[in-house]
Amino acid sequence: MKNKKALLIIDMQKGSFTPKTPRFDVDGVVKRMNELAELFRKAESPVIYIQHDGTGTGEFEKNTMEWELLDSLNVKPTDILIDKYVNDVFYNSELKSKLTELNVTELFITGCATDFCVESTIQSALTKDYNITIVSDGHTTGERPHLTAKKVIEHYNWVWKNMIPTKGKIDVKNLEEIKRTTPQLYI
Repeated sequence: MKNKKALLIIDMQKGSFTPKTPRFDVDGVVKRMNELAELFRKAESPVIYIQHDGTGTGEFEKNTMEWELLDSLNVKPTDILIDKYVNDVFYNSELKSKLTELNVTELFITGCATDFCVESTIQSALTKDYNITIVSDGHTTGERPHLTAKKVIEHYNWVWKNMIPTKGKIDVKNLEEIKRTTPQLYI
C-alpha cells in the first residue's frame, strides 16, 4: 500500500492571534495553508485541523471565541477537527486512532506555535515512525525574549532538517518545493 498523506493544521485559533500575541507573517502562512489544504482535498487526502481545548483551564475553552479557528482559514465540511489538550497533539487525543483508521503514514505539518505545539507534535510523530514533511513557510510563532519570531522559525526549520528520523523520514520544504516534488497532490 502506498503512503497515504494527511495535512495537519495545528492551533490556528483566534485566541492565539490577538493584539497581545502577534505572530509572524500570519496572512502569508494562512494563504499557504489554504492553498495546501485545497491540494490535499483535490487529491482526496485528509485535511485535519487541530484545536487546543483548554476546558477547565479558563483559556481556549471549547466553543468560545478564542477556541474557534481563524475566519481566514477555508475550512470545509469534509475536513476533520480534532481537539488536543497539551502541546503534543498525539497526547490523549483521537489523532493517532484517526490516522490509523485512514491508513495515513505521511504527515505534512503546519500551524502555531513553531516552538511549542508544532515542535512537540513533530517530535512525537517521529517516535511513531511517520514520514514527515514540515512546511517551512507554513508555521508561525511570536517574538521571544531572546529571539525574533523570524529567527525562531528559521532555527526550528534548521533543527528539523538536521534531525535523525526513526523508521520514517523527515523533510523540511516550503510550499513551492512541495508543489514541485509531490506530484500525487495533483491527481
